[in-house]
Amino acid sequence: MTPMTTHGFTLTAEGPFDFADSLRFVEDWPATSALPSDGRTLRFAYCAEADWRPIGVSVTAAPGGVSVTTTRAAGPAIRGEVARVFSLDVDGTGFAKLGEADPVLGDLQRRRPGLRPVCFWSPWEAACWAVIVQRSSMLIAARIKQRIAERYGARVVVDGQERTAFPPPVSLLDAGGLGLPAQKEEWVRGLARAALDGLLTTEHLRSLPPEEALAELRALPGVGPFSAGLILIRGAGAPDAFPGDEPRLFAILREVYGLPEDATPSAYRKIAESWRPYRSWASFLFRSAAYGVMDGNG
Repeated sequence: MTPMTTHGFTLTAEGPFDFADSLRFVEDWPATSALPSDGRTLRFAYCAEADWRPIGVSVTAAPGGVSVTTTRAAGPAIRGEVARVFSLDVDGTGFAKLGEADPVLGDLQRRRPGLRPVCFWSPWEAACWAVIVQRSSMLIAARIKQRIAERYGARVVVDGQERTAFPPPVSLLDAGGLGLPAQKEEWVRGLARAALDGLLTTEHLRSLPPEEALAELRALPGVGPFSAGLILIRGAGAPDAFPGDEPRLFAILREVYGLPEDATPSAYRKIAESWRPYRSWASFLFRSAAYGVMDGNG
């Protein structure tokens, strides 16, 4: 078990940001709703993409951003990873202006002016989640993912509380008995190889134009259009990508924009064009509304 140490730093937001809104999303989103929270602090463990070693993280609100404590020294790479989780690695000063031209988006922004996308701890973890959750409920998938973490991951003590980190790619490269169908287990092993080859990393995915990154992700085992969008937007934290096929988001947009049931993908893309360069952020706001975050439902 990794002992807790005290290495602290702060992350400052450029543009509106409210950590309380981020924490509310984590509490309400089915995939993370079981993560213990006291309403003020988010504590989690993950395998840092910088070196795939486990690290524990404790995050609280600070003026204009967040205060972070880690269980081992955090250099620029890890600081960047934590910033990405809360979309603090992106200048958000221009996001509010989009709502002036799009009143539907503007209404959501007024209700939660400081909510930014909350991302998975890494694109690798997002990719595994995308495979696990296929044809399954989020709650069941969350339990399976947690069991994998308990069997193959590391335990880290954060603020005196034990957290389990989802295992790094090398630990699942040849792993069996993940509690998944054989096809999904093979997909996870393929994703592990892709991660170790550097394809499932934030640096690589965000170095590509969004459409190219999505196409590259769709070529990975078990990754379809929906999964590719999830990995790029909620894994790598790309701020300006729009998923080509996400039925849940499309259903929300049909309702709020009054689109017909037979609206084509191009109709959704046309709406999203006005959200550049924050298409991911706008999409996240609409999805978060569907999870009850906008109404404060828990």
